[in-house]
Amino acid sequence: MRPTTGWAADGATGTLRRGPVERRDLRADDLAVRIDYCGVCHTDLHALEGYDGKAGRLLVPGHEFTGVVTATGPDVSGFTVGDRVAVGNIVDSCGGCAMCRAGQENFCHDFPTLTYGGTDRRDGSPTLGGYAREYVVRDRFAHRLPAGLDPAGAAPLLCAGVTVWEPLRALGVGPGSRVAVAGLGGLGHLAVKMAVALGATTSVISRSPDKADDARRLGAHDLVVSGDADRMAAARDRFDVVIDTISAPHDLAPYLRLVAMDGTLSQVGYIGPVTVETIDLLVGRKKLSSAGSGGLPATAAMLDFCAAHGITADIELLPSSQVNEALERLRRNDVRYRFVLDMADLD
Repeated sequence: MRPTTGWAADGATGTLRRGPVERRDLRADDLAVRIDYCGVCHTDLHALEGYDGKAGRLLVPGHEFTGVVTATGPDVSGFTVGDRVAVGNIVDSCGGCAMCRAGQENFCHDFPTLTYGGTDRRDGSPTLGGYAREYVVRDRFAHRLPAGLDPAGAAPLLCAGVTVWEPLRALGVGPGSRVAVAGLGGLGHLAVKMAVALGATTSVISRSPDKADDARRLGAHDLVVSGDADRMAAARDRFDVVIDTISAPHDLAPYLRLVAMDGTLSQVGYIGPVTVETIDLLVGRKKLSSAGSGGLPATAAMLDFCAAHGITADIELLPSSQVNEALERLRRNDVRYRFVLDMADLD
């Protein structure tokens, strides 16, 4: 085993504590990656809130990180020591199902192996995440980090970024498209940047009029305040695509009313049951869709696109020793727009 240091959950207190983390010895197709920067995702909060330690499985969160290759297995040919790489929330899949063959490993019929909280497909051990100084990953699930992308700002692209990239591309967003992004948080601000770079006329839908300056800075053409009935009524049937990044339970009806004929509301922020009145879909032949994470080809394409257009996340960079503070502030939505941990203090 390869010893490293990381931040693991204490089920009794709900906090993360610094301590030893063991990684597997390198297999023939593995990379060892020194983690330099790891994003803090709402998924990490959900995992910690559901963890009590009674199952005997260690929990180390973190599934969007960048770093440098420090060692390779003998069969690895696409990476060498010193390469900058990025790893997202999936580190293996069956490779043989229809979804994997289509490059959608995120939808693997045999369920993809998650970066943390999953089970290794070969030895059955639990996967431990990126809140640590090293990760060992199968080479095909690591991505070369394009030159010019700041590695700290790029870390959230591997989860938040690809989560909004997939529906934007699947729905054909480009010049002439009218796009609205509901919610201006970790996912939403990247959706705005990407939609604008794709050539779409882009608006933000937010509860807060105070986000108008930020929306404009990100490239949005307009901000619609969701609590303003007149503004929402004026925006009815305006958008070809609405990307809903709101992470809390909410009524989809007001957002469906903003969708133009034959347009789509893509819900990517909330995981849980929703209720939809079919009349809200029927009038205008509107569609409701969703997406989650991304396959390997889409993730690579997203990284190249972001490098070409200078897109990274707006981040607050903190030493990893402040991870518990970051998580508590994230609970309060006190971040614009993504926390990233600098793992160098784990040396």
